Amino acid sequence: MPVTVLFTKLFGSLPLESVGEAAADLGFDGIDLLIRPGSSVVPDEPAGIPAAVLAIARAGLRVPTATTDLTSVDVSGLKEGRGAAEAVLGACAEAGIGLVRLGYWYYDGTRPYRKLFDDARRDLDGLERLASRFGLVLTVQLHGGTIHSSGALTARLLEGHDPALLGAYIDPGNQAVQDGREDWRLTFDLLAPWLRCVGVKNGGWAAAGTDPSGQRLWSSDWLGVPDGCVPWHDILAYLTRSAYEGPLSFHGHYELPFEHVLDQTRTDLRYVRRLLEADR
Repeated sequence: MPVTVLFTKLFGSLPLESVGEAAADLGFDGIDLLIRPGSSVVPDEPAGIPAAVLAIARAGLRVPTATTDLTSVDVSGLKEGRGAAEAVLGACAEAGIGLVRLGYWYYDGTRPYRKLFDDARRDLDGLERLASRFGLVLTVQLHGGTIHSSGALTARLLEGHDPALLGAYIDPGNQAVQDGREDWRLTFDLLAPWLRCVGVKNGGWAAAGTDPSGQRLWSSDWLGVPDGCVPWHDILAYLTRSAYEGPLSFHGHYELPFEHVLDQTRTDLRYVRRLLEADR
């Protein structure tokens, strides 16, 4: 059975004790801890990572995975004088967090894809060495605006890397409302050797008028997990058949009052749990 974890982005900089209590009340197994400026845990204070895990454990939850913006071993600027990647990944390992999501290698058309690809591969080589040193698995998330928005692009980036050290974080919701759309079966097929985490959210599109030329415009929005374009009933059935036991990270990207976000997230979790139980 997959492990259900709640991504802490929706909590902003709230105290970790409150985050743990809220996630436990919703019924999650654990936490996907965001380590980013402006969050409850920030990368320039890596000592806060083990402390955060202890605070969340007091609510009865574990922290099997964390999310960072790391894309290189060379990022520096910490008070201790070490590189951010070394310090953050070392603190994650110390805290017992075994799976860490990396940041994004962006594409905006201003630099050739080949150059971006070669740079990202070199970055991943260095990060893979750190992962081996600390006994971690680092993941690349499928995300819009990057050179890893689809399964095909991400597989090309990960090709030749050790799946025990570098893995894929598939995010069908991002693929539905951003660039990177492809048949979900192809995504999972291509990335099967590297699959380590699945992001859970959903979204959809609606017509949004026309531009002066008459071209139809469209806008996207995040919707409840049962309500968007992603066929989660099919994907969860596939994960059950595949005996996937990794994290399902729920994102809760809703433009709603905070209490409503928690209510929708509770509904999302119940829906997913019901489908997982039905497919067993």
